[in-house]
Amino acid sequence: MKNMTGYNEQDYLMLSGIQHFVFCKRQWALIHVEQEWAENVLTVEGNALHEKADDPFIREKRGDTIFVRALPVHSSSLGISGICDMVEFTRDEDGIPLDKEEGLYSVKPIEYKKGKPKKHDADILQLAAQSLCLEEMLGTVIEEAALYYHEIKRREPVPITNNLRNRAKEMLKEMHHYYGRKHTPRVKTGKHCLRCSLRDICLPEMLEREKVSAYMNRMLAE
Repeated sequence: MKNMTGYNEQDYLMLSGIQHFVFCKRQWALIHVEQEWAENVLTVEGNALHEKADDPFIREKRGDTIFVRALPVHSSSLGISGICDMVEFTRDEDGIPLDKEEGLYSVKPIEYKKGKPKKHDADILQLAAQSLCLEEMLGTVIEEAALYYHEIKRREPVPITNNLRNRAKEMLKEMHHYYGRKHTPRVKTGKHCLRCSLRDICLPEMLEREKVSAYMNRMLAE
C-alpha cells in the first residue's frame, strides 16, 4: 500500500517482474501474485547468464570508470526493488560525488541479456525502471543506459528519455493495481504461449475466471 512517503517495503514489486509483465500480464500475475512457477530452457539459460554477471561485492576500477556488479536498487515512490547487473560510474565534472572516491561521476546501468534484441520493449522498460531507482537513490539524472546481449556480444545504447520514464511509471502503476487487488488478468492466447514456462498450469482458455491455485486444488481434491 502506498503512503505519504511512498510504498511500504512489503509491497515492493520485483524489478525482474517487468520482463514477465511485458511478455504476458497473466504470466506475471501467476508468478508474482499467485506465486506459481515453472522453469523451461529459456529461464535456465537466462539464470546461467546472470550468475556470471551477478557476482556480488565486486567493485573494479579501470581508469576513470568504476564498475559495480550486482548492485541492489529500490524506489519507494515507485514501489520496486531489485538488482542491477552492473553500474558504471565514470568521472564527469557534471556528475555526482561518490563515497570514498574523489571527483564527480556519471551513472550508467548495464543490463545483461541472453539472445539478441527483442521485438518488444521488456528489456528497455526494465532498464528504464533501474534508471529511475538509481536517480531516486543517488539524486542524479541518467541520460543513457545500455543492454548487453550475449548472442550478438555487444552493447546496445538506450537513451533514458522522459517518454521512456513515463512509460515505465505507468506500467508500474498497472502492476501495483493488479498486485494490490490480488488479481490475475485474463489474456488472449497466441504463439507466445508456446514459449511460456507456465503454459501447462496457465490454461487461460479453460480456467475462465477461476484462479490457477483454486483450479489446481480442486483438481487434486477430485
